[in-house]
Amino acid sequence: MTPSLVVPASLDWLRAEPTGERWLAGLPAVFSDLCEQWSLAPDGPVFYGSHVSCVVPVLRQDEPVVLKIQWPHHDCEHEALALRLWDGDGAVRLLAHDESQHALLVERCTPGTALGGGVPCDSALDVLIGLLPRLWKPAASHMRKLAAEAPSWASVMVDNWESDGRPCDRRLVDAALDYCRDLPASQGSQVVVHQDLHGHNVLASEREPWLVIDPKPLAGEREFSLAPIIRSPELGDPPDVLGRLDRLTGELGLDRERARGWAVAQSMAWSFGAPLGHRHHVVVRQLLDGA
Repeated sequence: MTPSLVVPASLDWLRAEPTGERWLAGLPAVFSDLCEQWSLAPDGPVFYGSHVSCVVPVLRQDEPVVLKIQWPHHDCEHEALALRLWDGDGAVRLLAHDESQHALLVERCTPGTALGGGVPCDSALDVLIGLLPRLWKPAASHMRKLAAEAPSWASVMVDNWESDGRPCDRRLVDAALDYCRDLPASQGSQVVVHQDLHGHNVLASEREPWLVIDPKPLAGEREFSLAPIIRSPELGDPPDVLGRLDRLTGELGLDRERARGWAVAQSMAWSFGAPLGHRHHVVVRQLLDGA
């Protein structure tokens, strides 16, 4: 019997993308092919939390695992590479990878409760402070680099601000532009950094209490990896931006000013076109005015 796939509504926004409609139409056939290739059987409905990948619980010889089929985009380009470098140390294990189909087979977290799903913020920060040094593996030479990513954010930031209807003070944009231009050349040692390490990308597991999922990896300095944690509404909304910055940099021995700058830069770059982008602007304002 050919396994069937119901494409989740969370991916509907891709129909407006140039290649999105075709990718969505091909998902059921890709899913069927991968099930045959890796001897997989469906094990429940598609996860509805992802907006850029189709994530399906499956069984591989009675082992509960997760099949992730990615919509091809540059943020996920080296996800498999990051998972290989982490090799299960604080993160889910990569079990198989089909580069041509942009598909990954990964360890399933059970029970899979998100760190941001009710764990008090102080306790959640304890978890992240324990995980981060384990994730800071030396970066592979061919991994996408923060030194190139930050200038690319800067190159479109003003245009994105304009097209979004100037949703925040221009001074916030200018501050982010300054950090995007000034920080890359003076970075510390290059490690694997998770661009999107918020409260829903750390899950409760049996192998370890908590495991990281869904890297959008870059090669960059350690300070950059604090940015998504500092603004994560999943860890408490509104976030205690300065309190998180102080605690994370203090306990991890990181440069506070550089971490603050990267949080301003990425939060602003990722705010435009996002449904809740205004929250990023609040974070940036607090980082600048409360420093």
